[in-house]
Amino acid sequence: MAEKTLDDTPGGGSGASDSEITVSGINERALLRKLDLRLLPAVGILYLLSFLDRSNVGNARIEGLLDDVHITGNQYLTGLTLYFVGYVLFEAESGLFPGVFYFSMWYKRRERQYRISLFFSAASLAGAFGGILAYGIGRMRGIVWENGWRWIFILEGILTVVVATAAYGFIHNYPDTSKFLTEDERKFIHQRLAADSDSTHEERFNWGAVVEALKDPSCWLYGLGFHTMSLPLYTLSLFLPTIISNLGYTAATAQLLTVPPYAFAFITTASVAVLSERLGQRAIFIGGSAIFAVIGYSILLGNSDPVARPGVSYVGVFFAAGGIYPASALVLSWPAINVSGQTKRAIANAMQISIGNLGAVLGTQLYRSTDGPRFIVGHSVALGYLVANAVVVTILAVRLKKENERREGITEEIKHVGEVADWQGDSDPRWRFEY
Repeated sequence: MAEKTLDDTPGGGSGASDSEITVSGINERALLRKLDLRLLPAVGILYLLSFLDRSNVGNARIEGLLDDVHITGNQYLTGLTLYFVGYVLFEAESGLFPGVFYFSMWYKRRERQYRISLFFSAASLAGAFGGILAYGIGRMRGIVWENGWRWIFILEGILTVVVATAAYGFIHNYPDTSKFLTEDERKFIHQRLAADSDSTHEERFNWGAVVEALKDPSCWLYGLGFHTMSLPLYTLSLFLPTIISNLGYTAATAQLLTVPPYAFAFITTASVAVLSERLGQRAIFIGGSAIFAVIGYSILLGNSDPVARPGVSYVGVFFAAGGIYPASALVLSWPAINVSGQTKRAIANAMQISIGNLGAVLGTQLYRSTDGPRFIVGHSVALGYLVANAVVVTILAVRLKKENERREGITEEIKHVGEVADWQGDSDPRWRFEY
């Protein structure tokens, strides 16, 4: 039987009839559901803990961290800066998020963005989960230590170590080595990927592909796209407890009040990912989400007396979180579907993460204690970065669209690129970019 291809909608099909399509006895939609259930929760849990462990210092700060270790607010910010310098240096080879390249070993090109966005949505869940945990752990003040911030690091750190150890048992590296798939399912996954992308091609590392990535303006724009999102992303995750506590709330109340904005961010991230995938549009949803967050920071900046009107600023936080997280998820997944050639894609992902996280380094110095409760400098820079993000993704989308139009005049697009022996990656005129 000739292979049937899926439509580009998340979940693997375009309608009820597609769910009945079988190839070599394999139900394609059922197989995708099986992969999703096995892979997404597993990697999502790891990323949730990863993000929780880098943002819980914000929760610890309002539980007495600075006073107990006898450091000033500026010294605290310097510590955050030094952390993110290391994060930039090591994230591209030793970090968790570049592991999104892993999805290309399981899913077709047009199926990846939705999954990567769901994977990233664990970051917003980490914020909500962290707020609840910090509230509960904060009530341990008086047990061993006067304040409970140490218990936040200890208990959440233990949880990460336990889950990371267990991950050797529940993370499946490749379809060929996974035990939850049958032999026919493994062959079918290989077949569908070979007919869609370069995931199954044998490709050795080569410096030519590295140079190609470095010379490709789009790869730099992907990095700049994340750079303009990483500053608002990490300043929000690191300083949200401080921003809310400065509205006049106690530490315990502030911890709990961080939960609803992150829950809202999880909903917007998942919803925007679905819409983006179904409509086949990337830039408009990234830029639109960034502008949604701009509204939030405009509300925060426009509230001249946050302590007297805390509800107004709290609404602004919802807009900020609800726009930052879906935009970050989509911009991070863009290279995974647009860069072809395994070496070039790996380099493009590394460039994006490293360039992007430079924004986080800068952001760690923006929210100084003396600037509260309005935090005009921090909110203003975050707002400016979000506007810049909308500009960058618009430029990138126009570039990709024009390149597609240029290639249309050269050759007709083929759907099964894996069937062509002389495939030349995304520089091949038969390749079409998603924008």
